[in-house]
Amino acid sequence: MIQLVVATRNKKKLTEIKDILKGINLELLSLDAYNNAPQVLENGKSFQENAAKKAVKLARFTGKLCLGEDSGLCVDVLDGAPGIYSARFSGRDKSDLKNNLKLLKLLQGLPLKKRKAHYVCAVALADKNGLLTVVEGSCSGLIALEPRGSAGFGYDPLFYISKYKKTFGQLGEEIKHKMSHRYHALEKARRIIEKYIEKQVLN
Repeated sequence: MIQLVVATRNKKKLTEIKDILKGINLELLSLDAYNNAPQVLENGKSFQENAAKKAVKLARFTGKLCLGEDSGLCVDVLDGAPGIYSARFSGRDKSDLKNNLKLLKLLQGLPLKKRKAHYVCAVALADKNGLLTVVEGSCSGLIALEPRGSAGFGYDPLFYISKYKKTFGQLGEEIKHKMSHRYHALEKARRIIEKYIEKQVLN
């Protein structure tokens, strides 16, 4: 069975990726399987660039098929911020809670209809020979007036989906994993992974 190494130590993110990619005949590993894995400086100018850096560097290190992912929240009225800085939006002592509170403070006083935002996810695949592909997915929503729900992670308690009148934090995995930015990106990656596995089997 082919192993796919995911360039993350975020257990919630890994669980989400495993759930979305279920059905593919491969074993998913995280960076936790490699204590001496190299650190990747996320200093790219785009989600795609950061995802590719992670995948390529880890593939060189492990010699295996690797998946790099970078994602974030882009708020229209903030000119796309926090964007690629989503995870560290609140500074050095960052946390999901602090990031959410900072975002709410910046949007204070704005009605829901002026809080348009979208999540972006870039997924890169690489093996020992280099970068295979980078794909992207997105999901549009609004920033709620206050956090709601405890499911998911990141900005999920604030990411409001009008169709359901609930945030990702309230919707839970079953619905979120069929419509999220990460779902759309990983569904594109799925086809490439499956072709890669077929090719390896034939060789």
